[in-house]
Amino acid sequence: MKDVLVIYYSQSGQLEDIARSISKPMLEDEQVQVDYYEIKMLDAFPFPWTGDVFFNVFPETFQQIPQAVHPPPSYILEKQYDLILFHYQVWYLSPSIPINSFLKSPYATAILKDRPVVTISGSRNMWAKAQDKVKALLLANGATLVGNIALTDRHYNLVSVVTIVDWLFSGIKRRAFGFFPLPGVSDADISGASRYGEIINHSLKNGNFEYLQAALVAAGAVDFKFFLVSMDKKGNRMFQIWSTLILKNPEKRKFLITCFQYYVLFALYIVSPIVFLIELVLYPLLYFIKIRKEKTHYQGV
Repeated sequence: MKDVLVIYYSQSGQLEDIARSISKPMLEDEQVQVDYYEIKMLDAFPFPWTGDVFFNVFPETFQQIPQAVHPPPSYILEKQYDLILFHYQVWYLSPSIPINSFLKSPYATAILKDRPVVTISGSRNMWAKAQDKVKALLLANGATLVGNIALTDRHYNLVSVVTIVDWLFSGIKRRAFGFFPLPGVSDADISGASRYGEIINHSLKNGNFEYLQAALVAAGAVDFKFFLVSMDKKGNRMFQIWSTLILKNPEKRKFLITCFQYYVLFALYIVSPIVFLIELVLYPLLYFIKIRKEKTHYQGV
C-alpha cells in the first residue's frame, strides 16, 4: 500500500478541481491510499476579492511574509507519505500567502522532510519564478522535488488579464462582457490532467521517480514560453522595488498602493506589448542559447 498526500489551497475551487483530477487515478487504485489536506488561514482571504483588499496584499505576498495557518489534522502530521502532491497558485509572481505561510510553518517540515514531492500550479500564465521560490522553500523543508506540472490559462496575455480580473472581483466564472473566453485553466485541461496522475501513479508504484519529470513534460505538463518567463523576471525586479518601497513607508501605504495599481495597468497594457514585439524580432538571434538553457531549467526539477 502506498500513501499519497494531496495538499492544496483554493479560493475559487479551480485548484481543488485540478487536485481531484490529478489524484483520480491514485484514488481509484486499490493499492494507493490518498489523503487530502486543504490549507486554511486563521484570517481567511475573501472571495470574490475587492479591489482594495486585492492590491493591499501585494507587498506581503511578494516579500513572502507568512501569516498564521490552521494546523493540519494530527494523522497527517504523524504519517510518513510515499508521495506528496503539492498544489499552489501564483499571486503577484510569487506563491500565494497561504502557500507561503504553510511552507514557512513548522507543520511543513514535519510533513515534507525526506518526502518526494510533485508541485502542481494553476495560474494565469506566469508561474516560472514562483516555481523557483516554491522549490527553495521545499528544499528548506528537506523535501525532494521529483516532478512539476504547470497548468495555465492558454489565452493571449492581455485577454486573460481581463477575464481573470472579472472572475476575481465577481466571484463568477463567466464570459466577461458576454464575449470574452472563460477565465482560468480550461475545463478540458482540468479534466485531462488525470493523465498526469496516471504517469505519477506508475512511478509511485514502481518506487522510482527518476524519469517522472521527463514523462510529464512529454505529456504536455509544462508549456515553456520564453516571452512569459522574460516578463516574469522583469516583473519580479519591479515588484521588488515597489514592495520594498511600500513596506518601508507604512504611513504612505495607501497612496503608494494606489500608485502601484496604475503602474500595473501601464505595465500590462502599454509596456508588455512593446516588449513582446521587440523580443519577437530579436530573441531568435540574440537569445537562442539562453532560451535553451531556461527551457531546460523550467521544464525540469
